[in-house]
Amino acid sequence: MNDIISLIFIGIGVAFDFFGCLGLIRLPDVYNRLQAATKSVTLGTWSILFGVFLRYGFIAVGVKALICIPIIFFSSTASAHALIRGSYIYGIKMWDKSVKDDYSSVYEKEE
Repeated sequence: MNDIISLIFIGIGVAFDFFGCLGLIRLPDVYNRLQAATKSVTLGTWSILFGVFLRYGFIAVGVKALICIPIIFFSSTASAHALIRGSYIYGIKMWDKSVKDDYSSVYEKEE
């Protein structure tokens, strides 16, 4: 039963990773692409790691997979924020159809 549940989690994770990679190709600007990479790829990787933990249990492989989940959470959110902030400060334009610009009140654009 654990094998089936672990394969379901791994399959869900692979699907999320696939759609995150597809978002990196299809979305129009760096800000939307980082959104796809951060949200879906992180959730997909969590699912894969949790499936590995369910499959192997509390041996070295399973414990390492369980430890990697919070590390990925904190590192991916912090790195995505740093990349988006750096892109905005550097002056990379947002997509023409973007609705909201939260950084506009913080950073004055030089145009």
